[in-house]
Amino acid sequence: MPWRAPPGVVPDPYKVWLSEIMLQQTTVQAVKGYYEKFLRLWPDFAALAGAPIDEVMKAWAGLGYYSRARNLHACAKIVVDEHGGKLPVDVGSLRSLPGIGAYTSAAIAAIAFGKRAVVVDANVERVVARLFEIREPLPGAKTVIRQKAELLTPGRRAGDFAQAMMDLGAGVCTVKKPACLLCPLHDFCAAGAAGTAESFPVKPPKAAKPLRRGAVFFLRRADGKVLMRTRLPKGLLGGMAEFPGTDWSANFKSRQALSHAPVEANWKKLPGVVKHVFTHFALELSVYSGSAPRGLRAPKGMRWVVNSRIAEEALPTLMRKVAALVEGKAPYKRS
Repeated sequence: MPWRAPPGVVPDPYKVWLSEIMLQQTTVQAVKGYYEKFLRLWPDFAALAGAPIDEVMKAWAGLGYYSRARNLHACAKIVVDEHGGKLPVDVGSLRSLPGIGAYTSAAIAAIAFGKRAVVVDANVERVVARLFEIREPLPGAKTVIRQKAELLTPGRRAGDFAQAMMDLGAGVCTVKKPACLLCPLHDFCAAGAAGTAESFPVKPPKAAKPLRRGAVFFLRRADGKVLMRTRLPKGLLGGMAEFPGTDWSANFKSRQALSHAPVEANWKKLPGVVKHVFTHFALELSVYSGSAPRGLRAPKGMRWVVNSRIAEEALPTLMRKVAALVEGKAPYKRS
């Protein structure tokens, strides 16, 4: 469900783009506060392009899928440097920009610029699969669903049509207990007529996610500072802050954990584990807490952070859980 322009107001391409990137694989409820914060901090492409990437990552911390933040910043720089601060209006040019794929390019083209583009998100996918009672399981059915959506997309006001279809899927043609009797497409819906709407789209059984394990080390110095580091820019949680730890693997050996500690200390293994689920695997981290004397220098690639300033770091949800376990309280929250 993208950003909406009030009636009679021309959509702001920057706001449409920002909301669409943030809403990739994330709910409106989770995005709302971040969207408003980003607009306060960086109200246009030039402001965002000129921001340090570390500040962008800090503002994004907790929203997940952190490659989106890196792509957001990279895209803003390209728009400013190569397009005069304005988004391209056609799907092909939009898709060449970082972080913009098939759905996002079509959504921006249709909603921000009024172009005829076929917009298929999860909500539209569900509506179309039920309308035509498409029995092929996902993801194989995506091609057929897009073809059917192409037939439905009008030549004029494609953006309004796309938003209406997304709203229909989000509010009426819901995953469970769809309100078929209230649906304006009820008379044309094959699955609705058959009473089988909840069976579509057909999805294959979910595979169990593999489990990885590891250890993380929370080291507090006598002056109250905590040892931290920044992950490499690329890869999972790239560019985010973390407490030092081991690699995460399926064959992690807990008895070898302390051999990976960043410094020698009187480490204490805390009861329980920190659990977190990523897209492709589940993770369990053992947490070790230790103390260090005042003046101990940080190992190469690490730094000391005042404990009260940890919440200001680009701290992903996983590391907030670690801090919460150490402190025995709720995870750090950002303002």
